Amino acid sequence: MTQLRNARSATAVGVIAILLWSSLALLTTLTEGIPPFELLTLGFGVAFAASLVILGRRGRAGFVSWRQPWSVWATGFVGIFVYHALYFFALKAAPAAEASLINYLWPLLLVLLSAFSAGEKLHKRQMLGALLGLAGTAFIMQQHTPSAAVALPIAGYLAAFGCALIWAGYSVVNRRFSEVPSSTIGGVCGLVAVAGLVCHLAIETTVRPDFSQWTAIIVLGLGPVGLAFLAWDHATKHGSLATLGALSYLAPLISTLLLITVGRSHASPILIIPALLIIAGAVIATSSSTTKVPITRSIVSNE
Repeated sequence: MTQLRNARSATAVGVIAILLWSSLALLTTLTEGIPPFELLTLGFGVAFAASLVILGRRGRAGFVSWRQPWSVWATGFVGIFVYHALYFFALKAAPAAEASLINYLWPLLLVLLSAFSAGEKLHKRQMLGALLGLAGTAFIMQQHTPSAAVALPIAGYLAAFGCALIWAGYSVVNRRFSEVPSSTIGGVCGLVAVAGLVCHLAIETTVRPDFSQWTAIIVLGLGPVGLAFLAWDHATKHGSLATLGALSYLAPLISTLLLITVGRSHASPILIIPALLIIAGAVIATSSSTTKVPITRSIVSNE
């Protein structure tokens, strides 16, 4: 029962990350004009600086958790930096709505991959919840689909699918490092910021942010980048991967509602369809099984 409560608690922490990522689109619109890799550098730089302040309060002892094997750092770096690099490329090489929809295959892939990871068992309700979430996300994205396309942007589509595969894979592989403290994410943010800076200096022109842009960047770095990745790290190490995947489809719904609320997007009556699909999927995926079964490690991971 203790394992069961811990798994549910960790999954709940993952919901914090999902809610924070829901504000990513809104905050990004407030930084319009800042090149992608420059924004990546500044956002993750803020997260890294915040981790230095928090861990530095304990002196050198605060950074003991950063003494980890190279595999820990490589997994975090590939999962976070390569995902964002491919995502930026996908948005440039393919229509944004279509690239975003392909990218949002990652929750479904996470549900599927969790069935093959150690200690995980896939429940039908989680699979159904993920499929309903995917359907709802497709409805949302189609509201912004361009009317025509000159050519099929294969490279952009492949990059977007790469995003989905990498993030789902990272979330599953991260389970192997369940004993590694989540505070290492602060160091990973520093590596991502450095890599982003190299890319920015190589292919972009620097734009100096104004006050409002700096405000959005700081909030972005502390929330959807800093705290969100910290929460997701803890959740993927100790929570239910399948349930997290199904619940992740709440992000595009909440994101769209936020944009509508602040006047950055237009409301449409048809939005009720994806809203019902996504909410139904989340309810189904997180509902308890009606069948009484013995509590084993595989069951604990998903209930």
